[in-house]
Amino acid sequence: MPDLSSIVKAYDIRGVVGEQLDADLVRDFGAAFALLIKPEAPSVVIGHDMRDSSPGLATAFAEGVTSQGLDVVSIGLASTDQLYFASGSLNMPGAMFTASHNPAKYNGIKLCRAGASPVGQDTGLAEIRDTVEQGVPGFEGQRGSVTERDVLTDYAAYLRNLVDLSGSRPLKIVVDAGNGMGGHTVPTVFAGLPIEVLPMYFELDGSFPNHEANPLDPANIVDLQAKVREVGADAGVAFDGDADRCFIVDERGEPVSPSAITALVAVRELAKDPGGTIIHNLITSKGVPEIVAEHGGKPVRTRVGHSFIKAEMARTGAIFGGEHSAHYYFRDFWRADTGMLAALHVLAALGEQTGPLSDLTSAYSRYAASGEINSTVDDQVAKMMAVKDAFGARSGVEIDELDGLTVQLPGGAWFNLRPSNTEPLLRLNVEAANTEAVQGLVDEVLAIIRN
Repeated sequence: MPDLSSIVKAYDIRGVVGEQLDADLVRDFGAAFALLIKPEAPSVVIGHDMRDSSPGLATAFAEGVTSQGLDVVSIGLASTDQLYFASGSLNMPGAMFTASHNPAKYNGIKLCRAGASPVGQDTGLAEIRDTVEQGVPGFEGQRGSVTERDVLTDYAAYLRNLVDLSGSRPLKIVVDAGNGMGGHTVPTVFAGLPIEVLPMYFELDGSFPNHEANPLDPANIVDLQAKVREVGADAGVAFDGDADRCFIVDERGEPVSPSAITALVAVRELAKDPGGTIIHNLITSKGVPEIVAEHGGKPVRTRVGHSFIKAEMARTGAIFGGEHSAHYYFRDFWRADTGMLAALHVLAALGEQTGPLSDLTSAYSRYAASGEINSTVDDQVAKMMAVKDAFGARSGVEIDELDGLTVQLPGGAWFNLRPSNTEPLLRLNVEAANTEAVQGLVDEVLAIIRN
């Protein structure tokens, strides 16, 4: 019996093509997914990104689905949030073939139920793994059929209907698609808007010849920053490989914190729905819940990870959720994450006023932050306990363990230390009043972790 635990992750299936993932295995995953959702739905919608292996794997998955008697709607090339749109608007379970920002040799599958409801370890993914490991049972009935459907235009129209840019002043923006799916979606979404788009790396190329399609790594936005300064653009937008995350730089080429974007979009959503609930994960800036409360909203704090955000959004009826990883979730988008919709909100806010983006976002950036700092450790638990003991003995320190270790210090500084689920790493995020205080606290915690 094969052991698939190395590729069936918490939220998706992901592995090296040809070594861990091939057409035969993916066909079995398709059949197992069909068995999981057969009581709920007669059809599955499938999309794929621009990686060389994606079309073939998507076809194999479709063969697995149809082998169990379910039909398939293939939307072809798509961003992940375009697949979520198809799942929501067509009310079908979905499968997206992508490895997001991972290197070219990887591929994977993100699964959802009808209405873009996520499928993770606790909501079906473990059951799918068990079915494949034990052998997918055969089906004696009639095979399902495959039809093709283009939803890109409908997806773009749906997003534009949620954010009104008709009154915006003309804007010039640089968009770095990183040779990923933003190059497929941006031209259609931005068509007809009062926005001049200067494209960078829009050619779909799963080998990522220019840089990794991970805009959270500062090395991957250097080209975008330089281009924004060179052409005098109003802003820059970078997308990751499957274009479900967006990262913003201002007119100076300076990165805008995803926490600031979360607060900005939250305020806009609260203007439409006063008193609404806003979800934020525990490593977003403490400025986010402060600003939400100041605008009459109800901030709710969650663990890191999209399954926790989406579950809490469903439980509370939240109108919006944001993560410091630049994932943004909207009730009006089936509680799914869409970087494109967040980008449209930022540009609409910018276009409604005459000042530069740096002035607009400064109101949402109240504190200094370290960003995520990773440390390789032999014993995650022991190092976490050492940090807890060191800080817990101090007067006025508050500690909670909702997700890793969150330590609140007198005076407002705080840090979160979380273990990686897949690597021998501890992830540190620090926030304080200024960069000097941040660095001091970083040094103090790392001295414990790395000794």
